Amino acid sequence: MPFADELISDRTAQALARAIGAAAPDAVPHALPAAAGRLGDLSLRERADLLRDALLTDLPGDYARLARVVRAARDGAEPFGGWLVWPVTSAVATRAVEEGTDAAFDDAMALLAELTGRLTAEFAVRTLLRHDLDRALATAATWAASDDVDVRRLASEGTRPYLPWSVRVPEILARPGVTVPVLDALYRDESEYVRRSVANHLNDLSRDHPELVVATAARWLADPAPTTPGLVRHALRTLIKRGDPGALALLGFGPATLEIDGPLLDVARVPFGGTVRFTAAVRNVGADEARLSIDYVVHHQKANGSQTTKTFKLTTRTLAPGEQVELSREHSFRPITTRRYYPGPHAVTLQVNGVVTDPAVFELDAPSVD
Repeated sequence: MPFADELISDRTAQALARAIGAAAPDAVPHALPAAAGRLGDLSLRERADLLRDALLTDLPGDYARLARVVRAARDGAEPFGGWLVWPVTSAVATRAVEEGTDAAFDDAMALLAELTGRLTAEFAVRTLLRHDLDRALATAATWAASDDVDVRRLASEGTRPYLPWSVRVPEILARPGVTVPVLDALYRDESEYVRRSVANHLNDLSRDHPELVVATAARWLADPAPTTPGLVRHALRTLIKRGDPGALALLGFGPATLEIDGPLLDVARVPFGGTVRFTAAVRNVGADEARLSIDYVVHHQKANGSQTTKTFKLTTRTLAPGEQVELSREHSFRPITTRRYYPGPHAVTLQVNGVVTDPAVFELDAPSVD
């Protein structure tokens, strides 16, 4: 993934200054050119916020003036797309909330929909959702019926409980299911781009409200499009990793009578940066066919001596009565940027249809000192 300085850079600030200067000849941008030298080590969102504030400084006045200039820049000769759109949409939402009128709020929602196809307005709409959730969701409901695929996606993506890179909307978290009507309108959407957003949104909800998510997915499966089973599988991925019985049952992974041998480890100690290999066998000893979701769980040592778990997909299988599946997997402890490994006791368990085996324990050695 590109770094922050490749997405919102000095060039972004300069391009935005040129576009605004061309759209508002009576305004001479000074804060935006100055911001170009202040991005430094800021994160991506901090960079967007810095350019937002600079734009608001360069265009003082009421919301209506800002909206006129933004629309003129959108329709002007200077390039007006890509990552410069984030600070622009953020400025629109901020000025509308500051003004505090329904007219400014409604026009800001409309302007975000007009601009979202040039990058995305999903981050900026959070400001309006935080200000008046019900009014914003009423507009999002109309977006869900738009002919524009980017606007339909904005309805789902912008209202996600845990949208990456964005600020939280506390009222969405406090009112379980308040965004579900938007998802209900979009889960059968013809666009995979929109459906993927719907699945991610429902997966976000599963962090706090698993029963709501399972009930919503069940309703969709009762009135599906051909694409609905795939959407539901993606939406339930976190619950499946957690071994949630309702989610597992909805996908056909019900209780089964099994014998599980393992996991069995190939070593008792693993050098830092090395791998551990485990094997296991799962046998259906019941009288009925068994559809199985088989994951493995690594129990990692933490700095404070406690353990944390991470679940990995292993396989899905359907076993006839008496049938057995042999399993084998290597797990690497090579250093990666997304996880820090600590020496000490670790373990591997299997999770089959939500049922977890006894742990197979091993020791991860400390890094060698040169």
